[in-house]
Amino acid sequence: MEKDVNMLLATYGKYFPESSLMQIREIFENMDEKQIGMLVCLQFKDPITVLIISLFGGVLGIDRFYLGHPVLGVIKLLTCGGFYIWAIIDLFLVMDSARQENLQKLMRIV
Repeated sequence: MEKDVNMLLATYGKYFPESSLMQIREIFENMDEKQIGMLVCLQFKDPITVLIISLFGGVLGIDRFYLGHPVLGVIKLLTCGGFYIWAIIDLFLVMDSARQENLQKLMRIV
C-alpha cells in the first residue's frame, strides 16, 4: 500500500499546494478502490499550463476562463487585464490558484 501512495503522490503531487502534501498523503492512504478510480477520472489543471496560458492570454482573461472563473475572465477581458496590472499580478497568482482548485476538487471526492 505504501508503494501505491508514493506512486499517487509522484503522479499527482505537482497538481496540489506543497503545504498540503502531508494532508494529501493521508487522503491517499485512506482512499478505497472506488475513490482511486474516481481520482484517475478527475482532470486536474496543470499549474504550468495555467502559467503559459496566463503569459500569452492573460490580458484577455483566458487564464481565468480556463480556471473556471468566467465573471473574473469577462472583467479582465473588458479592462484589458486590469490595464495590464492585473495580468502581471496574475502571473504570480494563477499557479497557486490552480493548485487550490485541484485540492478542492480532490476534497469533493473524499
